Amino acid sequence: MNTRDTLYVKDGSLYIGAFRATELAEKFGTPLYVMDAQYIAEVCDAFVAAVNKSGEGAVAFANKAFAAVATAKLAAAHGLWFDVVSGGELYLVQNAGADMKKVLFHGNNKTPREIDEGLDAGIGYFVIDSLNEIELLDKKAGERGVVQDVLVRVNPGVSAHTYEAVMTAAPFSKFGFDVHGDAADVIKDIASRKHLRFCGLHVHIGSQIYDHSSYDTAIDVVTDFMRGLAADGITTDVLDMGGGYGIYYTDEDPKFTPRRYAYTVENIALRAREKSAEKGLKQPFIIVEPGRSIVGEAGITLYTVGAVKDFPGVRKYVAVDGGMFENPRYALYESRYSAMIANKADKPADEVVTIAGKCCESGDLIGKDMPLQHAETGDILAVFSTGAYNYSMASNYNLNAVPPVVLVDGDKAGYIVKPQTYRDLLRNNTVPEWMK
Repeated sequence: MNTRDTLYVKDGSLYIGAFRATELAEKFGTPLYVMDAQYIAEVCDAFVAAVNKSGEGAVAFANKAFAAVATAKLAAAHGLWFDVVSGGELYLVQNAGADMKKVLFHGNNKTPREIDEGLDAGIGYFVIDSLNEIELLDKKAGERGVVQDVLVRVNPGVSAHTYEAVMTAAPFSKFGFDVHGDAADVIKDIASRKHLRFCGLHVHIGSQIYDHSSYDTAIDVVTDFMRGLAADGITTDVLDMGGGYGIYYTDEDPKFTPRRYAYTVENIALRAREKSAEKGLKQPFIIVEPGRSIVGEAGITLYTVGAVKDFPGVRKYVAVDGGMFENPRYALYESRYSAMIANKADKPADEVVTIAGKCCESGDLIGKDMPLQHAETGDILAVFSTGAYNYSMASNYNLNAVPPVVLVDGDKAGYIVKPQTYRDLLRNNTVPEWMK
């Protein structure tokens, strides 16, 4: 547990903001996603200050990490832009009242409908990631009589030291154009188009990265590439270095404060500007795209403990009323978390358990070999750092309802995503006429 002013233990109970976790569980039910508004705001402010410390730049929130209208409003109020990867995410930030000129549309295979939606919304940048996207976007922009600003996703061939499934810039990744291969020709093609304006580059090397040398290497490679473009008369006005900054999940990870997270952004922006100057390039507008590092630690999931099964000398299972339907990350990546019995927060975590979900899958676990206080049926279990890629990747597997999301802001707490009902689960079911 990475404690802070809004996540702490007092009088034997875990507190989130001004609320005991057990109080939130009683009022809103479990399983329950809880998001900490004050922490999100603090990280946003630290990132915006950091990227602008050595020059002009922007922080774009990666909606894929956690997409809700209320949190998008919160991010916008603290000066953030938005990174969207689908028509649905675009629709969400529109409903949040975001400035469409501060939206970047990503994706390695944008559909024709999504390109229409982005153009009609007047977004700031499409991030081009395929050859057919160039043709389609140029054609559709021409039909509207507009010139669309674009960035081009390039792959610097830098392998971040992280889990293979979330490495995005290693050789032969599905993302981007190779800076050592076809990227320059792709950009020259875009620069020759009537309805596309090449503005800059986008780079994203992976997720859950702690080794900052990977970013430094990527910056060096990309600024070399920019120098080659400049020699051909093509200026890079924008350099988007993506996100991927690692956060705390277990005690094996560093316990960063918002200011320490922001140092990574500050360093990336400074290095990019230094390398640009060193290589005689125009200073680019720097964009970074954090997602997990803004909302990850802001999220805590609360569960009620159900069955407890002990196989002495082998394994002890503590089953909860959630599972892979609201947190699929263990099933996907064997991701690790830390947890606490919220109503026994001052007790020692002197047992090692496997936290099991309620789905009909042996692999439906929240985690293995997790230190925990002695758990009993009815206890409230808190799992930390669940704000990123939990709600956004949730499903209705086994026709379980996706849990609601509650936003805590000091002494205020309320739904930002309402509970699903059984009626919601069947809302789109229908029976064809011939079966009636």
